[in-house]
Amino acid sequence: MYWSLMAALLIPALLRAGDGKSVKSSEKSALAAKVSTLYEQIDLKDLGLSKKALAYALKGYYYLLDHHKLSRPGILSICDLSQSSRNKRLYIIDLDQRTVLINTYVAHGKNSGREYATSFSNSASSHKTSLGFYITEDTYFGTNGLSLKICGMERGINDGAVRRNIVIHGSPYVGADFMQTNNFINGRSYGCPAVPQDESETIIDAIKGGSCLFIYHPTKRYTARSKILNG
Repeated sequence: MYWSLMAALLIPALLRAGDGKSVKSSEKSALAAKVSTLYEQIDLKDLGLSKKALAYALKGYYYLLDHHKLSRPGILSICDLSQSSRNKRLYIIDLDQRTVLINTYVAHGKNSGREYATSFSNSASSHKTSLGFYITEDTYFGTNGLSLKICGMERGINDGAVRRNIVIHGSPYVGADFMQTNNFINGRSYGCPAVPQDESETIIDAIKGGSCLFIYHPTKRYTARSKILNG
């Protein structure tokens, strides 16, 4: 509850801090402090997560929390697609306990790139990953077994996720076993953030039911357009 309570206490205080400029300055300073503390406290640098990715993720998390969009606060998932698909670039963080619950592999869409994801789209036929903030929903059993629906929260950026059937599911082409015979995880999904098959149930159970998911890449096309990041 620590981080949720901090947000609940901090935001009203900041709104009373004075004019718009001083409020924004106070918000930025407070967020920067939180990012640095969390980044160092749970050794995210050693796990390869970009500090900028964490900063953006926390900003969006608090935005969604403040707008009462999260029915499962305290859990923040980050797909850091600035990294090679050879890396464990999915981070599931418990903000209340200040710990990394899961750090594992995740795939990007088949047309987003090979080793690295470089191209993104919200289009149904693109077979590319959509960046930005999502909220996890309920589960179902499909062709890929247990799967988790996710709802894109950014209009024109990822709000086509439901229509495109973009979900979290397990796949044999993601994970340590696949990496033993392949140089990297070549994106093969239609845009889904596919995870290792043998970890998929654990991952889905950890984040289902209204938690925040952030798919990150430092492309300016996204960071400049995101109303959540620039709000």
